Amino acid sequence: MRIKNLIAIGFVIMLVLAGLVGCTSGTDSPIYTSNQQEGIWVNGHGEVNAAPDIAILQLGISAQRASVADAQAEAATSMDRVMSALKSNGVADKDIQTQYFSIQQVTRWDQDKQEEIVIGYRVSNMVAAKIREIDKTGSIIDAVAEAGGDFTRIDGISFSIDDPSEYRIEARDEAMVDAKTKAEQLANSSGVRLGKPTYISESISYPVYAQPPGVAEGAVAPTTPISPGEMMVSIDIQVVYAILD
Repeated sequence: MRIKNLIAIGFVIMLVLAGLVGCTSGTDSPIYTSNQQEGIWVNGHGEVNAAPDIAILQLGISAQRASVADAQAEAATSMDRVMSALKSNGVADKDIQTQYFSIQQVTRWDQDKQEEIVIGYRVSNMVAAKIREIDKTGSIIDAVAEAGGDFTRIDGISFSIDDPSEYRIEARDEAMVDAKTKAEQLANSSGVRLGKPTYISESISYPVYAQPPGVAEGAVAPTTPISPGEMMVSIDIQVVYAILD
């Protein structure tokens, strides 16, 4: 009798454990329902062209001398003049940021000794200068070139929009209209009624050039001619619309 009771208790425990395993397995595994795939899924695109209002110059100096001390002194003096030129033309301290500084050996190959020999040292100091008065970009380039002399280096120029939020609002509205137009067409073609959006996801693109900036041929000006051109602010969205019965 006692053995029978033990067997019965063991059987009950096995059933309980089997039930627990089944519950755990059901909890860990995702449950998919058809509702997760219901609806009309579309992508919408909106874009707005806008004139940039900021120019960013990558500029600085590079000085080479026989010793590190001489190269560094020459570079410091020239960079001070460049910084003064930027500030005197309205570029604020907060809009000037050091991007690169280096002291490097300058070598050449000695054919007789069959080895590299040091012939000097080069000190480079580059900054990014944000120009908020974009119309002054050309004159600032000229001022920097004059201040730095033969040590001046200008690596590039780029343009941006300081606050693109208002353009993004317009692009977002266009993207929603584009998405709804596509969804309505799909609904009509499928013979169903379009419901409200149940899911919206947005992807913002950074401003890019809508057309390359250029300078008119034969343009003559007392300062370096700079043309900001236009930039494109774009937004892409994904929208899921419900299907009404």
